[in-house]
Amino acid sequence: MVAAALALLMAGSADGRAVLVDLGGDAAAALGLPEHGEGASLAEVWADTGADPAADAAALASLARPVGPGLELLSVGPSPTGHTAPPDAGDRLAAALSGWDVAVVDCGPAGPVGPALALAACSTVSLLVLRPCFLALRRAAAAPLRPSGIIVVAERDRALRASDVEAVVGAPVRAEVPWDPAVARAVDAGLLASRVPRALSRALRSAA
Repeated sequence: MVAAALALLMAGSADGRAVLVDLGGDAAAALGLPEHGEGASLAEVWADTGADPAADAAALASLARPVGPGLELLSVGPSPTGHTAPPDAGDRLAAALSGWDVAVVDCGPAGPVGPALALAACSTVSLLVLRPCFLALRRAAAAPLRPSGIIVVAERDRALRASDVEAVVGAPVRAEVPWDPAVARAVDAGLLASRVPRALSRALRSAA
């Protein structure tokens, strides 16, 4: 949700092309778009270990779907039977994304692993989205990559504060997103791509 909103905000302020890369598999649904169809997928690009950088970039461009003005979506899609992402998939994806002026990558709810970890490690900015709770901080502290910033989903009556999150994770809090039912309503109605809720937009502008 945060990745989709960030991509929409950054596309609105960018002069060129922006892309949201969905490694978690649910960005299309959050944006009110149809799920990935029967055609080629990002996973199939990864599986093609013989592709060169130019072929990777061309393949990604052919997979991108329009979301709104200036923004496209790349979904991971289903993995081809019997294939897994090659070890250099993250580095190859990072190189292929250079064709876009802005790229926002959602590494998924489990955090960056495999190709997503390599991609997060070489990104200009890496943001960890979490709730200020003990279990979330415990997982964040054990993660193999320290983010360059944190986005906290602020909930009422939580004992932990932004300063506690910063101390445990070892990175600054770049934004605090208030829990707001308007965000859930926008997703339920399929309206997130056309209108980012005001509370979400206002909170994320400092991170965008």
